[in-house]
Amino acid sequence: MVFKRLLGSLGVGGPTVDTVLDPGPVLPGGPLTGQVHLQGGKADFEIEQITLELVARVEDERGDEEREGVVLFDRFTVGGGFRLAEGEHRSLPFTAHLPWETPVTELYGQPLGIILGVRTGLEVAGAKDKGDLDQLTVSPLPVQEAILEALGQLGFGFRSADLELGHVGGTGQRLPFYQEIELSPAPQYAHAINELEVTFLANAGGMDVVLEADKRGGLFTSGEDALTLFTVGHEGVEHRDWNTEVDAWIQQLVERRAAYGSYGSYGHGGHDGHGYGHADHHHDGHHDGARRSGPSTAAIVGGVAAGVAVGVVGGMVAAEVVDEIGDAFEDEEDED
Repeated sequence: MVFKRLLGSLGVGGPTVDTVLDPGPVLPGGPLTGQVHLQGGKADFEIEQITLELVARVEDERGDEEREGVVLFDRFTVGGGFRLAEGEHRSLPFTAHLPWETPVTELYGQPLGIILGVRTGLEVAGAKDKGDLDQLTVSPLPVQEAILEALGQLGFGFRSADLELGHVGGTGQRLPFYQEIELSPAPQYAHAINELEVTFLANAGGMDVVLEADKRGGLFTSGEDALTLFTVGHEGVEHRDWNTEVDAWIQQLVERRAAYGSYGSYGHGGHDGHGYGHADHHHDGHHDGARRSGPSTAAIVGGVAAGVAVGVVGGMVAAEVVDEIGDAFEDEEDED
């Protein structure tokens, strides 16, 4: 859905901008393509710069209060330096590459509740306007999909997903926020953990997979969080036995908390957000075996399809939330 907006800074009769993204989801690190359509106003205008800004709705859990706001996480210049004649229509095709850490907004075609937007900015003779806002749909990379599919086949179920402001310590994270995909435990791990949280931090060479599990508290013990970090590559996804590999990750995660106690705990504090204790760092290796797929793939997305704990059931609801991003961003800039 496209949100058209007249350039209020120029008043009635100014040019309008309408950005149309090419159909279909995009991938983290992949190209974002489309066209910017300009419609001239009632006079000639000098178009100095046209920009695309990537924005995300992000939660801030630092401090005593949980807050929610909009974060700008990348900007591209796609045109400018020309005169737009009175009443002229001009279309500018563009290609921009998304950051590798761009969050995933859907899984197997089902929305996760992550809201991203592409906002077009237009600078005309020194006056600036936000232009319009489009919803951005991002599908997982093959290795991300393989890991999530394996978790589904192992019996983990989708609960929710969100974006949190902060950094995961000990990683090469570049964006000011990270994505957490929260899963209910598989039956074989329900005695040990209440919830599993998965964070992907991709880059051109591979991806860090951060797994966090909270430990159930007993009669004489309090619940603790534990995490591990694994590094995998983008190549050879189809040649790995992901079920076996991911299950081994979960076992190590649970065993590490039992072995190290609070020294393996997970910290939420300060400006770094996530902090490591004694986390495992495993580098990518070569494993024989085929990647499995089947009906159990749906296990991890069952909650998504039903809209459970997500609050986004269809495209219309998602589009309305994107519109709220524009309002929130306007409020932030007004405060500045």
